[in-house]
Amino acid sequence: MRQADRFNVILEDLSEGGSVSVTELCHRLGVSAATIRRDLGLLEEHRLLKRTHGGAVTQGLLYELPLRYKSGRHQEEKRRIAQAAADLVPDGAAIGLTGGTTTTEVARALVGREHLTIVTNALNIASELAVRPNLRLVVTGGVARSASYELVGPLAEASLREINLDLAILGVDGISAVEGLTTHHEVEAHTNLALIERARRVVVVTDSSKIGQTAFARICGIERIHDLITDVGGPADAVAEIASAGIAITTV
Repeated sequence: MRQADRFNVILEDLSEGGSVSVTELCHRLGVSAATIRRDLGLLEEHRLLKRTHGGAVTQGLLYELPLRYKSGRHQEEKRRIAQAAADLVPDGAAIGLTGGTTTTEVARALVGREHLTIVTNALNIASELAVRPNLRLVVTGGVARSASYELVGPLAEASLREINLDLAILGVDGISAVEGLTTHHEVEAHTNLALIERARRVVVVTDSSKIGQTAFARICGIERIHDLITDVGGPADAVAEIASAGIAITTV
């Protein structure tokens, strides 16, 4: 297993459980204790965890993984989801993109299009699209969040209130029929809702690991969205409940 993949597993386990042990990681990842200790040491250098005797714990409150470590998970599924979302975007449309690894893939799927206006609060998406003369790019203001590269807060929401979007494409950390759309951070949730409120059509793009899950902060109820694009691995009961709420579901 590649080091980047091991990092993903370690940080995901920390995010979910708050601690990891060297012994458990050795069995799970099929590598030596020395390899795990080196991995933990490198992650500690980046202040992503704190080493303990026999393992590691979260460094402060680890609500979510930094984007650079999340990007390798479910990558092929995300590309397929992104292409399906890009196919929904009509020529000449004004679209909004939140931050996240799947929405970043949507942005990449749109780089060859003409006459699109793309509004985003994601700094990494903006940096990729700023050099594309065929696209009109609008970037919100706001306070930057290092975990997700997003601009959030009152400044972002004030700029969103002045625009109209044909389509908003959102990534989420959880989606269910009962709890709706959720994310790990409450300020991010509020800014995402501001984007939703300015769009005629709302599309959620997420890999199947988020289906049926609930994160800390609620963005909106399920009735506020029109489409869900995901891969085929989601739990059948949770997908059926979302569909029964009148949401058009595309699986890729």
